[in-house]
Amino acid sequence: MSKQHSHKRPPSSARERPDVIAARKVLAEMWPGPARESSVTLLKALHVLTRDGGLNLDTRRKLKQVLHLVQLLRPSIDTLLAEGNDPVIADLGTGKSYLGFILYDLVVGPAGRGSIVGVDVRAELVERSQALARDGGFERMSFVAGGIADTVLANGRADMVTALHACDTATDDAIRFALRHEAKVVALIPCCQAEVASLLEHAKPAPIDQLWRHPLHRREFGAHATNVLRGLVLEAKGYKVRVTEFTGLEHTLKNELILATRHQQSNPVARRKLDQFVEQLAVRPALLDVMDVAA
Repeated sequence: MSKQHSHKRPPSSARERPDVIAARKVLAEMWPGPARESSVTLLKALHVLTRDGGLNLDTRRKLKQVLHLVQLLRPSIDTLLAEGNDPVIADLGTGKSYLGFILYDLVVGPAGRGSIVGVDVRAELVERSQALARDGGFERMSFVAGGIADTVLANGRADMVTALHACDTATDDAIRFALRHEAKVVALIPCCQAEVASLLEHAKPAPIDQLWRHPLHRREFGAHATNVLRGLVLEAKGYKVRVTEFTGLEHTLKNELILATRHQQSNPVARRKLDQFVEQLAVRPALLDVMDVAA
């Protein structure tokens, strides 16, 4: 294991850098345990911490969101590690890779097994993340520049798929990615769901169309219906789905977590419920194309 993620006891405070001491104080209320020097270095590279170890106020909420999500994902990752394999975690629409790096620093790195692959369409962010992984000793992290819809990982395998605030139909692309890579765990935090609301605006009259007659209700109901459809699609594909808030509304309004774990190849009962719901909505989102593909 690299020095970056060794399990040696941290040096005494008398020998620690002043920025590490300062960082531990500001992170005390949110970081799981005393922050290691390597963690402080990482958070400074991600511009979460200032040069002297202070906390950038504009990234405080982001850090709290990511740390809470890491704790929610940890049991699933522990289960994958307990299976004795070398799990691959695909972080889609990774952006600046806050989630991937912190997940590695807190869970995957110390475990000594597993790898994280970040996928993002913006080549400049991928290059920046690659440099940080190389310079910081994150040996089992890699990055791919490309769209979620078009990317296939080496060996076509991803044990866990995460997508944090993938906007609108990018979350649907994450579901397609998870299905074609036969992911065992899927963790989605959707954002800006607009497709269904747009379809409802021009839909034929339906038994429940008063739910979306007004534009404001149409946006809100469309977002809710989108995530209901996503959950049903995953259930029909054999996943056990849990939907919950992943953080408080004071941190973000986009705080719905869809966490799915695969238990079987398909679920006919969930498929019937999905078909019934689509019939009542009288619209057909593009994601439903996955139901035409054999499980």
